[in-house]
Amino acid sequence: MRLIICILLPWLGFFTIGKPFSAIICFILQITLIGWLPAMVWAVYALNQYKTDKKIANILKNQEGKI
Repeated sequence: MRLIICILLPWLGFFTIGKPFSAIICFILQITLIGWLPAMVWAVYALNQYKTDKKIANILKNQEGKI
């Protein structure tokens, strides 16, 4: 669902992952028709980084429990 939000409304995608400052910059970029495509790519990239960070944190948390 977040991926669809990042494609259609990139600035809103940043709010869903807890990055309000980036969301404001992305919104300003998205206002222009030319800037919408880079804003979408940036939002999708940020979403993928967010998911990767969550997976790494989860793995590290599980590793600490085993020690």
